[in-house]
Parts: sequence; structure tokens; C-alpha cells
Amino acid sequence: MQVRRLEITGAFEFTPKAFPDNRGLFVAPFQEKAFTEATGHPMTLAQTNHSVSARDVIRGVHFADTPPGQAKYVYCPQGALLDVVVDIRVGSPTFGQWEAIRLDSTEYRALYVAEGLGHAFLALTDNTVMTYLCSTGYNPSGEHGINPMDPDLGLPWESELSGPAILSEKDREAPTLAEAAENGLLPDFHACLAHYESLRTER
Repeated sequence: MQVRRLEITGAFEFTPKAFPDNRGLFVAPFQEKAFTEATGHPMTLAQTNHSVSARDVIRGVHFADTPPGQAKYVYCPQGALLDVVVDIRVGSPTFGQWEAIRLDSTEYRALYVAEGLGHAFLALTDNTVMTYLCSTGYNPSGEHGINPMDPDLGLPWESELSGPAILSEKDREAPTLAEAAENGLLPDFHACLAHYESLRTER
């Protein structure tokens, strides 16, 4: 398993080795030892999610109140998608910045998105599947969104879309990053760092 720490604190890319043969292919997208060595703490698994998206569907930008927040370890077992992590933590040196990674069923890269970070993706093929390992369960009162088309964020959808973006009504009506900040919805960077440290000391 190859691991790359992204520029945004709390985000990591994992690239497993795939083993194809005449029967098909075997790959282990999540490996606890590699994950723990990279992050300093094990992955708490409270829920797994599974989404199927048509070409040009955008989901996100989603985040949860932190703490406790919801960390996500995501990979694409079918199709291809452009996965984006956004630093929405107030006080972070990379606040408002994003990084994009292609996840697909060829290389089976995975992305870890720590609590307090925003997450979104664009499906690049029909029937694109996303698998999520989540550190906490569904908590509707603590979950929020930022409009993925926010021009100030400038997320990299335009060059990848084959037609009009397909969004849920909730995502389309979500506030911009600036509006979310004004309304006090965004996580605090230092509170997030303290939460990450608590995960490491609990080992």
C-alpha cells in the first residue's frame, strides 16, 4: 500500500496493489496497518455507505459538526469519479483550498477525509459506485453542506463535465463557503486538531 499525505492536514491518499489474473482481480482498498501508520490512529467504523451515480452527478460538498464529526475513507469499486476534499476549517492555513484525486476501478485509490473537512465528488461514468467507511453514524441534525458550484471555491467540475451538472435540491440550495462561515456553520481548525490528537492518544 502506497500512502501520500495531502497538503490539506487530515487528508491522505492510499493506493493499494491490485492482483489481476485469469479469474479477474483481487485488491484490498483498506488496510488497517497502513492506515494507522499514516494517521496515527485506527479507523473507527460505525457505518458503511454505498452510492450509485449517473455520469455528471455531483454529490457534496458535505461535512458534519466537529466534534464528533464524521471521518470518511472512500474508494470507487466501479466506474470512475473525481473526488475532492475541501478545507472548510476556520483558522486553517489552507482554509478554502481543495485537492482533487481521481478514484476508479482500475487503480482502486482511496481517500481519507478527516473530521471537519468537506467532501464532494463528480461521477465520470454512468453507474459509478462510491463506497464510504464512516467513523460515525448518520446524524441529520449535525450534517451540513456547501454549494459545490460556489464560484469562490472554484471546484474543478467544468473541465470534467460532459453536460449539465446533476445535483440534489439540497446541494443546489446549500450556502456558499462565505455564507456558511457567516452563519457559524463551519468547523474550527484548532478544535479539529484537538480531536485528531484525542484519537491518537486513545490508541
